[in-house]
Amino acid sequence: MEVLIIPDSFKGSLSAVEVANIMMETVQTIFPKSNCHSMPFSDGGEGALHVLDSNTKGTLEECLSYDALQRPINAPFFRFENQKSAWIELSQTAGITQLKKSELKPLNTSTWGTGKMIEHVLNRGCTKIYLGLGGSGTQDLGTGIITALGGRFLDHDGNELPHGGGQLYRLDKIELTNLNPKALLCQWIIACDVQNPLTGKEGTAHTYAKQKGASTQEIEQLEKGGKRFIEVVKKQFGIDLKTLEGGGAAGGVSAGMYSLLNARLENGFELLARLTGLKDTIAKMDLIVTGEGSFDRQSLFGKLPIQIASLAQNAGVPSLLMAGKVKIDTVKALPLCRIVTCSPSGTSIEEAMQNAPYYLKNALLKALQLIKTTNP
Repeated sequence: MEVLIIPDSFKGSLSAVEVANIMMETVQTIFPKSNCHSMPFSDGGEGALHVLDSNTKGTLEECLSYDALQRPINAPFFRFENQKSAWIELSQTAGITQLKKSELKPLNTSTWGTGKMIEHVLNRGCTKIYLGLGGSGTQDLGTGIITALGGRFLDHDGNELPHGGGQLYRLDKIELTNLNPKALLCQWIIACDVQNPLTGKEGTAHTYAKQKGASTQEIEQLEKGGKRFIEVVKKQFGIDLKTLEGGGAAGGVSAGMYSLLNARLENGFELLARLTGLKDTIAKMDLIVTGEGSFDRQSLFGKLPIQIASLAQNAGVPSLLMAGKVKIDTVKALPLCRIVTCSPSGTSIEEAMQNAPYYLKNALLKALQLIKTTNP
């Protein structure tokens, strides 16, 4: 029996590697003669560097950068074997996990540090940059990145707006005259982890800003900033961002890069899957085991486990999708996928996260035992 273990992280409790190790041990307990293949994966956001380092040719490098509050940090990026291409993971410099709960202030947090890392990579001679989104603690529409590369975002009086997305509703003009010429010549590929648009009910502010620390009033302020950004970009550059699929990824970074640096947006999971040959690997398996911390409505907008299950479905391979919390227990389009809740009914989020290893192992043991019983 060939089993592929390919989970995402359980955010706030277990990394993808830790989840995979627990799953591996559990599968081998029930199916000791199985050939287990561990491949902790990513939807193009957090964990992408590990996926690339484990499955493609190139090297992990490190440089001085800054976090979402502009504090200096050392952050890694992946440089491909050809030395001309690099993968930068936004969460390494603008990540929500780098911030304390009291520091979650999406009106002020910025992607400026990501821009400084990009500047470093450009100066190292890279002419093709993959920017992996996801896991951000920012809602600045990528304005921090553009600012770090020489751009300016001005109000009606010609004053530069402060870092963060909180003041973008005052945006009057985008000045790109002094933008780094290397950035203009670079080929940009943005690995999006979600399909949400920039604004609206399903947009970045209304969908993700709350988990980044925004109040109801601040969410509306960020939404207003997103709409203003759309207006200014349309007026200055003739680009309509209203219906851009994936424009809301990572607090709107995708929309900013698409409109101001001519970046191409790609599904992050599909991009990594292509770079690592995942489709062919899945087709050789008898069972796929994947999972994430919470499986809910957001998961259907292109999150990793649903895409793993879709590839498995297309290959005719059954899958188990393990999640700490489950709000959607079936997906009609994926009859070969069984969704399993790890945490017992009534468990608080805090308790579920604290006991994630135990709950995951116990739930997977039961699910695998059922498979063994029904398919002896």
